[in-house]
Amino acid sequence: MLSTHTLAQYTADIEDYPIHYTEAGNGEILLLIHGSLCDYRYWRWQLPALSQQYRVVAPSLRGFWPTALTGRDSAFNIEQHTNDMVAFSRQLGDGQPIHVLGHSRGAQVAMALACAAPDLVRSLVLADPGFRFTYEAAGYPFPIENVAALLERGEVEQALAGFIDAVNGAGTWRQMVGWFKTMVTDNAYTLLSQAEEANPGINLEQARQLQCPILLVGGANSPARYGNRIDILANTFEQALRITIPLASHGMNLANPKAFNQEVKDFLAAHAAS
Repeated sequence: MLSTHTLAQYTADIEDYPIHYTEAGNGEILLLIHGSLCDYRYWRWQLPALSQQYRVVAPSLRGFWPTALTGRDSAFNIEQHTNDMVAFSRQLGDGQPIHVLGHSRGAQVAMALACAAPDLVRSLVLADPGFRFTYEAAGYPFPIENVAALLERGEVEQALAGFIDAVNGAGTWRQMVGWFKTMVTDNAYTLLSQAEEANPGINLEQARQLQCPILLVGGANSPARYGNRIDILANTFEQALRITIPLASHGMNLANPKAFNQEVKDFLAAHAAS
C-alpha cells in the first residue's frame, strides 16, 4: 500500500516551469487539483484509496511547495494555473480525456480547465468550489489584505490562523493536525500573490456548454457560501450530481476520507471510459 508519509515525487516541464507531482496506481487518469495554501500532500488520504482503481496524479500548482513562493509573483494567478493544468493534462493523457477533481480554489482551476479544453475532461468533480461568478463583484468574502499585512510583518501563524478560520470556519486552525499546519506554513507566502491576483471568475454562459458528467461535493458543516456556489452550479448543469459528505466541513476529504473517497469512486465508476 502507498505510504501517506513518503509520497514519491516526479517532475514535468510545463511551459518551462517544473511542475512537481506525485502519482500512484494504474488505469484511467484522475487529476487532483489542490486549493489555497496546499500542495500535492493535501491528497494523502485519497492517493492510497483511489489508486486501487485509477492512476491518480496530484500536482503542486506553480508557486507552491516544494518550490513555494517567498514573495509576490505576478505569474501566480488562476489563468496561469489553468494554462499549466491544461498542458499537464494533455501531456499526462497523450491528449485523451481524463477525470479531473478540484477542491476550493482548485475547483476554480478545474472548472476553468474544463471550459478551456473540454476535450480533455472525461468527468469533473468540484469539491466546495469557492469561486465567484463573472456577474458578481470581484474580491474575497473576507479581507485577505489583512492576512497579507500580517505576513509582511512576519506574523505567519496569525496570518494562517486568520485565513484558515475565514475559509473553513471559526476555530478551525487550532484543531488542525501537525502535518497540515506544516504544509500550509510551507505555502504561507503564496497568500501575498493570491491577495493581488486578477480573478476572472467563472462565466456561467461558457460553463453551461460543458457536456461532461459533473459531481458537486459539499461538506455537511461547510460555511454557507460554498453551498451557495453549489446551488448555482446545480441549477446550471442538468447533468450534475450533488452529494454531501457527512461529519465534515470544507476539508471534507480529510475530515471524512472514507465517505469522500467512496463517493468519488462511485461517480468515476459510473463514467469510466468503457
